[in-house]
Amino acid sequence: MAKNMKEKTARIAENKDKRPRAVAKHVRISPYKVRIVLDVIRGKGVKEAIAILENTPKAASDPVKKVVMSAAANAEHNLGMNRDNLFIAEAYADQGPTLKRVMPRAQGRAFRILKRTSHITVVLDAKE
Repeated sequence: MAKNMKEKTARIAENKDKRPRAVAKHVRISPYKVRIVLDVIRGKGVKEAIAILENTPKAASDPVKKVVMSAAANAEHNLGMNRDNLFIAEAYADQGPTLKRVMPRAQGRAFRILKRTSHITVVLDAKE
């Protein structure tokens, strides 16, 4: 049993993606709104993406900017990469847990309000 577990662990480590990444979890904004901003910066260089995010009038641009800067810092600090050569290889927003709230309506009814959260992931790569 232990031998299989060690082999499985070695296989997983061998196939693990080595690119720098950053993840922000439980961000209190709908993933639908975040994906609009991520589509704009996907494939751009890090400096260009940060400049775009600073000038984008969307609520999702601030948390996305933090994630991009965190991924760039991870690349510099952990992997020794140069920030000038980095670009955004992958950027996606998955849905996190949904907060369920109730809005009172007429005649004793209640409608449900869904306050959605996002898990924002940015993966960087170096230009060749």
